[in-house]
Amino acid sequence: MTSTGNRAVVLASGGLDSTVTAAIAKQEGCELFFLTMAYGQRHAVEVERARQVAVALGVANHLVMNLDLRAIGGSALTGPAAVPKDRASNERSQGIPVTYVPGRNLIFLSIAAAHAEVVGASFIYFGANVLDYSGYPDCRPEFIRAFEAAVKEGTKAGTEGNPLHVKAPLLMLTKADIIRRGIELHVPFHLTHSCYDPVGEQSCGRCDSCVIRREGFAKAGVVDPIAYAIT
Repeated sequence: MTSTGNRAVVLASGGLDSTVTAAIAKQEGCELFFLTMAYGQRHAVEVERARQVAVALGVANHLVMNLDLRAIGGSALTGPAAVPKDRASNERSQGIPVTYVPGRNLIFLSIAAAHAEVVGASFIYFGANVLDYSGYPDCRPEFIRAFEAAVKEGTKAGTEGNPLHVKAPLLMLTKADIIRRGIELHVPFHLTHSCYDPVGEQSCGRCDSCVIRREGFAKAGVVDPIAYAIT
């Protein structure tokens, strides 16, 4: 399909970062096409949260794809390994954690690129962050630039002069800054899910993702509206 110029595929996980990213794309005048991946993650509740976020943001086009990465394994998010808890900032910055899912963002962005070609989108919006990230190599600007170059060379749209642009508006923001931006855009934070290892319907409050989120809200001076299993 020929690019329409203002269409954007948003990788929507139901998490805080992807939801703020979606709100930014909407503010920038894009027609949003949500893409959510159900990949066998232990925190599968985020898929339902993505559906709720889509409704809240008025997104009419939402594709939920099943791609079971448990068959590959190699991550605490798709296998039996324990999710790290109660880690300090210096511990989180040491190496790539077991919650890294091999090839996840590479796979997801590739599917997003294919979806973008079909719906005629010019952009992929992606909630990667390099400052408060948990050591994931596929959240770095080098990876994003390399992927964008590969898509330009490896897609029909790219070779016909309609390259797909990958936008990561949160890339250089702290979690507190992301939350402040979300407040400005009236993001429904109460619908978002960040926890890697939820306890029933509640976030654990102790995994890296919960800790980073809680610290971000505290630094932003904003009350986190979700429930945690610990206080």
